[in-house]
Amino acid sequence: MKRSSGILMPVFSLPGELGIGDFGISAYEFIDFLKDSGQTYWEILPINPIDPLYDNSPYSPLSSFAGNTLFINIALLKEYAFLEKNILQKSSNLIDYNMVKEIKYHYFIEAYRNFKKDDNYYKFIEENKYWIYDYALFISIRNYMGKGLYDWPYEIKTRDKNRLKFYEEKLKTDIDFQIFLQYIFYKQWYRLKNYANKKGIKIIGDLPIYVNYDSADVWSHPEYFKLDKNLNPIFVSGVPPDFFSKTGQLWGNPVFDWNKLKEKKFKWWIERFMHTRKLYDVVRLDHFRGYAAYWEVPFGEKTAINGRWTKGPGKELFKELLKEIKEPNIIAEDLGLITPDVKELRDQFNFPSMKVLQFAFDGNPNNEYKPHNYSNKNCVVYTGTHDNNTTIGWFQELGKKQKIDFLKYVSFNNHYDKINWVFIRLAMSSICDISIIPIQDILGLGKDSRINTPGTIGKNWKWKLSSNYYSKNLSKKLIEYSEIYGRS
Repeated sequence: MKRSSGILMPVFSLPGELGIGDFGISAYEFIDFLKDSGQTYWEILPINPIDPLYDNSPYSPLSSFAGNTLFINIALLKEYAFLEKNILQKSSNLIDYNMVKEIKYHYFIEAYRNFKKDDNYYKFIEENKYWIYDYALFISIRNYMGKGLYDWPYEIKTRDKNRLKFYEEKLKTDIDFQIFLQYIFYKQWYRLKNYANKKGIKIIGDLPIYVNYDSADVWSHPEYFKLDKNLNPIFVSGVPPDFFSKTGQLWGNPVFDWNKLKEKKFKWWIERFMHTRKLYDVVRLDHFRGYAAYWEVPFGEKTAINGRWTKGPGKELFKELLKEIKEPNIIAEDLGLITPDVKELRDQFNFPSMKVLQFAFDGNPNNEYKPHNYSNKNCVVYTGTHDNNTTIGWFQELGKKQKIDFLKYVSFNNHYDKINWVFIRLAMSSICDISIIPIQDILGLGKDSRINTPGTIGKNWKWKLSSNYYSKNLSKKLIEYSEIYGRS
């Protein structure tokens, strides 16, 4: 990888015009800001469909293939719908998902009524037939029943052919509407991505290791998950006690039956990866250690403590993947409890690792996240990730021992309002090929701007910018740092 740098900014955190960031003008302005600031990468979080039942988390999507329709920009729908002249501007720093959905779907329905199917539409369906029909039917049934897959009648959950045919006919209009929305989503996304690529900006996106049980993925391919005869999970995902939680993290996703996937040469997983690779220029493999060994917890447990380590697919999966694509452009999210087998798997395929500076300052000079301990440049350094506090918030809550360790390391003196730039300089000066800085750290924002606090619900995935804070002075400073440390 060329020595370079970028910014982490979730799509939903863009200023937006209707209470949420989307694929509209603010996204194009952010790409211009990246270009003007000498940056190479825009890292985003997954852009798949979310649901309030799962705290609107992009890591618990209703499909691995479909897109989050709340990211469709209303102004760009004008070719299909008559839009009201005065669309209400929303300046809040917190997303009200229910309000956003109500407003946007008002316009979506209007656009759908005026939409004329053309060759591009039918071409989209043909290219995506391996997932689009299953997804549209799943969402339509889910909307009709008003409940998730857990609570569906057995014959629907198990895809009885007669019952499926009944719903295909009964819900035909909604199925067509869902396909239309996916067509618009992908049209707007690829237009935005092409704009970024022409500006020299590459997109880094996540592939979550797991899928939601309540998803089109599980419903259409239950054979690839550890489920009982009633299609309920036998084991669910999580991680053991770690830096973030004393009781571990109980994520609750069904875990893959890797033996069944292996029998098919991992075809479905590879399809999932290839679909994601079309969306992004670089794919960050979430929870990479789970591909070596993963923590599975018996279904029904209240915490993740009583789980067990189970062998993952390892090198066999990536060898099959490399038969399909020679340059997968993968970043391994190798955080957490990293054992020798995880490092061996990562290094065998030369996947860049991750370094997070907020993990570095515990008073131990041998801490692997301290920049002087980085063993090679094939890595991506972050001040913090979407799961961390902002740097300002982190520093304010740091214990005395850790704060002293940090201040000594960077030879810094009491200018707390500039601590974020000390961290940014530390990241950009490291030997890592790529440095990624969250937008909150570049803007010097505090803990109220945090994206996610692992192990909690209710306040996550809601933060957004109320307006464009980036300026020429900010761009000038980023260019200066990029030039000083050879990232321009």
